[in-house]
Formats: sequence, C-alpha cells, structure tokens
Amino acid sequence: MLFRDSAAAVAAECISGALFLRLTDQFVRVHGYKPSSSEARSWERSIPALASALNDAGLGQVEMLLEYGLPLTSKRADAVLAGVHPKTGLPSYVVVELKQWSSAEPDDDDPSLCRVDAYSRAVLNPVDQVRGYCEYLISFNGVLAEHPERISGAAYLHNATEFGVGGLFGTEEDERGRLFIGARRGEFIEFLRERLAGQSGACAADEFVNGKVGPSKQLMAVAAHEVREREQFVLLDEQKIAFRTVLNAVRRAKQSDHKEVVVVTGGPGTGKSVIALSLLGEMYRQGITTLHATGSSSFTTTMRKVAGARKREVQDLFKYFNSFMTAERNSLDVLVCDEAHRMRETSANRYTPASNRTGKAQIEELIDVARVPVFLLDEHQVVRPGEMGTVAEIEAAAAEKGLRCQVVSLDSQFRCGGSDAYLRWVVRLLGLEPGGPETWEPDDRMQLVLADSPEEMEALLDAHRARNYSARMTAGYCWKWTKKVTPGQALPADVTISGWERPWNVYGDRAVGGAPPAALWATDPAGFGQVGCVYTAQGFEYDWSGVIIGPDLLWRGDRWITDRTASKDPVFKKSTPDADVDRLIRNTYKVLLTRGMIGTVVYSTDAETREKLRELVDLRSE
Repeated sequence: MLFRDSAAAVAAECISGALFLRLTDQFVRVHGYKPSSSEARSWERSIPALASALNDAGLGQVEMLLEYGLPLTSKRADAVLAGVHPKTGLPSYVVVELKQWSSAEPDDDDPSLCRVDAYSRAVLNPVDQVRGYCEYLISFNGVLAEHPERISGAAYLHNATEFGVGGLFGTEEDERGRLFIGARRGEFIEFLRERLAGQSGACAADEFVNGKVGPSKQLMAVAAHEVREREQFVLLDEQKIAFRTVLNAVRRAKQSDHKEVVVVTGGPGTGKSVIALSLLGEMYRQGITTLHATGSSSFTTTMRKVAGARKREVQDLFKYFNSFMTAERNSLDVLVCDEAHRMRETSANRYTPASNRTGKAQIEELIDVARVPVFLLDEHQVVRPGEMGTVAEIEAAAAEKGLRCQVVSLDSQFRCGGSDAYLRWVVRLLGLEPGGPETWEPDDRMQLVLADSPEEMEALLDAHRARNYSARMTAGYCWKWTKKVTPGQALPADVTISGWERPWNVYGDRAVGGAPPAALWATDPAGFGQVGCVYTAQGFEYDWSGVIIGPDLLWRGDRWITDRTASKDPVFKKSTPDADVDRLIRNTYKVLLTRGMIGTVVYSTDAETREKLRELVDLRSE
C-alpha cells in the first residue's frame, strides 16, 4: 500500500497538501516511475471526499489503507477501511472504489459494463469492480479466508448526481458490491456506520496487513475444475472486461447471425490463459460449441492431460492452430486461440497431404472456422522465426473480411509476485523498451537473486523445493540437445558449464529414466533436475525460476550483443536475418525471466555479463 493512517490523520494531511506528495514519493519508490496526472488528480479529489465522509460519520479512528496492493497481483484497491464492527466488536473491513465520474450509463449490451465519456471503450461497472476485489481478498488473505463475513465493498462516486448515473443503480448489489453517490452522501455515511465503530482500527489493520497470503492458484492445478465444474479464478477489472466482451460477442453472433473478432493482448502473467480457460469452461457448461487452440505442443498436451483427466470429451476441446485446414466455415461458435503470438503464416508443413494444402493463411483459417474467434497474445513472446501473431495482423485480416474487431488490453499482471517493477526491469534489461538497464530495487513483491555458479543456482532452488515451493531451471538454447536416447539409458547431460552437468528436458512424449515427457516438464515435480528451454517453459509458471543466460547473449562495453553462432536452436536458419535472431533471442530471455511466481535466480555463463548484472542488482537487498 502507498499510505496508512487514521481517517482523522488522513484528513489533516489532505488539508496541508502533504498527503499527495507522500503518495507520489511512495508510488515512485514502489513502481519506479511517476503516477499519471489522472491518478494524481484522483488522489487529490477522491481521498479527501472519503476521509471527510468517515470523519463526519464519527469514524476518525478507522484506519485507511490507501492504494492497497492486492496479493500476488499488481492491482490496487483505492482504499481498504479497517476497524471494529459496532455490533460484534470483531475486526471489520470495507473496500472502497472511488470514482470522480459525474455521469455514466450502463452499456447497452451488458450491465456489468458502463460507458463514461472519459473512456473510448466500455469499463467495468464499479460495483462489479469492488465486488471482485472483495472476492479476491477472501481468496488470498488468510484473515478473510477464515472470516469472509468481515469484508464489505462499496463504490463511492462522490461527484455523481442521480441524473448523471441513475442507470447504474440497476446493477445487482450485495454486501460486497454497493453503489453510493455524492448526492446521497448520507446513505454512504450510514453504510459506514453500520460496519465500522468509532474506536481505533489499528489492531484490525495490523491483522489484515499481516494476514498470510494464500497460495496462487496455478492454472494447471485447477484446470479440470475450471472447465468441467465452475469458475475457479476471480477475474479482475480488464480481465473481467475481456471475459464479458467475448460473452457479449457470442450473444450478438447468435442473435443476429454475424461474426466478430476479439483480441486480448497483455504481457506475461496478465491472465491471458486464465481468461482463455474461464471462457472455455463457461462455454462448455452452457453447451456453446467451443474449442481451445494453441501453437504449443507442451501447453496443449498438458491441458489434455490435466483438464481432460478421465473425461475424453474434455480432452477433445484442446486443439492446435493447424487443426482447422479443412474445417467447415463457422462450424464453431467460439474458437479461443491462446498464445496467438505463435501463429504461423500457414498451417501446412512438410507432412501435410497435398489434398489439405489450401493455400490459406493460418490466421484466415482460424477466423473462418468460428463465429467468434478470440485471440490472446503477447507480441514480445515471439521466439521462433515464422511466428507472426500481432494485433495489427489480426485487425488487418478481420478488416479484409469486413468483420468488427475489438481489442482489450490487459495492463496488470499476476505473475512475478504482481510486480510491475520487475517486469519493467526485465524489458529494460533486455533492451525491449528504451532507456537502458536500470538498477533493481526490491519492491517486496518479487525476489531477484544472482548466482555465481550453476551449482549455487540449483542449490538455492532446491532449498525452496524443500519448503514445498515448485522450481525449475531453464536456459538459452546454447547446448546441443540429444534427441534420441536408447531405451534403458539415462538422459545425457548435454548442458555442461565448468564441471556442472545436467540434461535438457526429455525430447518427446515418453518419460525417460524417471524424467517426465517434454509436455509435462513444467508441471510434473520430476521435471526438476533437467534444464528446460523456452519451448517447454513458455505458457507455464512455477514459484521459483532459475535462468541460465548462455553465450548467445553477452554484455560488452555498454550494450548487449547477441551471438547467433552460440545458439544451437535449429529454428535459426542461415537465411534468418541477424536482426530477427537478435530480437528472438532477447524475447526468449524475457519469457524465461518471467516464469517465476515468487522469485527468479539468474546465472550467466559469461564473466563480464555477470559483472554487469552485479552492478544492477544489489545482492544485499535480497
């Protein structure tokens, strides 16, 4: 959180003007950049309105936790109020979403969304937004998991009048989602008094802040329940907007017999695969004809195994991008294309029968097969020549067919401890964004550790495994990979670094010597001990990630250089331009460095590169 104090103290800080300076300074320290002018303006206008309401209600001793960071995500609740319930005497909490809106109206298609003049696209109804925050906190804060009745939620539109936002009151309300406006300020004050007493909320706030963070629901662990039974994940803000955008597109397609395309774009850990699985489960349970497709053998094989366990019809929901060459046009209601950045120019390969070689582009096949094709992608995760999934290409293909194309951007992430600072550090480190590498400053969300040897890296990861955390080691594709292993023999130790030797993960779909097949390396506990590459790691997550930066990426002087001669990746042909190889190698390390949920341990095989990393990472800070 950015600031915590009693409502009386917050009101005094607002009057003096000191609060907003303190919020700005703390924001810069946590996130590494200045807050936007709109965010700073919202602090100056909305926080005083909330503090004033609390003080007028006689609740000046209630604790205000401002810009409270939700566990394991970069999302922040505007305010969490901590106090004592006036009837039970037990801790009581109210999450408040503050809006400056003076007018807003429900979206014509979906009351869960609304239209505000300041935004070009529909946004989530603030009642649904604050309800999602409450449900998320119940899932991840141990204090609330044991006592979910202790939390309430309210959206307070302090500038709004009945005339300006009257339509929003049609949204279903409950204890975790209530709507209040400035014109009915008295109702908001009464709501607060019913849940908070006038005594100190410091102890309740301490208990809340120190509540044990529950384990993240890793996608594969709950995949079967998600698809077959009910929603396992709480979708927040733009995740929920993406989900609702697809549902509304499906409804329109059924009602008016038309097609439209939806694109969901976001960086690693923003929840693209969670959205994809939530959509697949919702459509499956509604009986809407839907398939899930990727270009990843590991991801699709794993989904078939874990989501389709003991149920063949669920296994059959998971396909590859090249599965639709001869499919009938509009034979599906929905096609969910996960990891769409891995689309290729054509589905045909050297094994494709001549009768199936239609000459159509793969993107055209995927759009043609469903009334609502959905593409989820991250353009920075293109790691192979020929992968071509971008927003611009999808929009162009849709326009060519005269189809509406909606794009939803995800800007919050749920991997890497929810640390925006760590993701920014990675992309700046690798030169994928301008500005050059920056010093890593710990933000209490993501742990970053440098190792001086692969032995040290492996030992650190193994220590975390001993405490029941998942961990994996990955590396750039800089060592030969023995693809064929004689039955009965152990995996050969292909990855060798100064006496340390470990095998690559198994190549193929059969276990070897106790090591799992390639598709299960990231999820089977027996995957520790082998080194994974980007093709087996991409799309997956684990608590602790060990990354070996190989000799294909070196720091020299004041910049990175990529050495294509050090890469053993067979996808790089002589005809692959140097610029493409450079971009793909950097993207590869971005993928590897963003697999960890809790922490990342980094080792470089190159001494000069290790020295540069030491300059950027304060070892004393971890």
